[in-house]
Amino acid sequence: MKTMLAASGLAITMTLGLAAPAAHAQGGAPLLDLTLYGQLERWLGAGPLDLRNIYTRQTGHNSRDFHDAADGAGMSFTLLQVTNDFGQSWIVGGYNPQSWSSTDGWHETPRDWQRTAFIFNYTAGELWRQVQSDDILPNRGIRQTFNEPNHGPTFGAGPDLFVNDRLNAALSWQVSYGDGLSEGTSIIDGSTGGQLFRVDALEVYSISLVPEPATTAMFIGGLGVLGWTAWRRRARPAPRRTH
Repeated sequence: MKTMLAASGLAITMTLGLAAPAAHAQGGAPLLDLTLYGQLERWLGAGPLDLRNIYTRQTGHNSRDFHDAADGAGMSFTLLQVTNDFGQSWIVGGYNPQSWSSTDGWHETPRDWQRTAFIFNYTAGELWRQVQSDDILPNRGIRQTFNEPNHGPTFGAGPDLFVNDRLNAALSWQVSYGDGLSEGTSIIDGSTGGQLFRVDALEVYSISLVPEPATTAMFIGGLGVLGWTAWRRRARPAPRRTH
């Protein structure tokens, strides 16, 4: 089970010796539970989140099924359960602040304020954000995601987290995410050399921010004031005309 990578592009050659995906991917319990939800909410740091499942891989799906469901859906979390040849499993994934697309190619983020994506290993409790422009190689973090019909969800130029067209294999080769010192290291198991992992489950969740209760109360209160003012205007007697 080997792969050859070209970190400057996405020329990837694979020889897969992967077993069939686990039954988990075809109707088992979803990867997202309350504990994982809470961790994603803390990592994003934007307050309460409304996460809605927009894609779950099913038997026979490929990258085009992923794109049909996720393209144009706005910011999202991608969750993967991956397993190595020894039966060890991890839950990994990434936050994409832009919509997925099958036609855009690289989503590039030349400025630091645009570099808000991150990838993570939930099992290990680790997070990697896009490399910032003060890195010794300032363009290292420019490539946020890769968007092409024959790729599953793909983060970074390594690729830092990649899912193939059949949605059954993943690899990680850090370049665009992390501290800039771990290039070539997998976020899955810390290995080098672009080892492949079987994808047992793949889910994508769209993200909406839930208004804070105080904000909601102020909004409702404001509507009440406007309604009361309108009622007062309607109820005010018309001035009498004098002849």
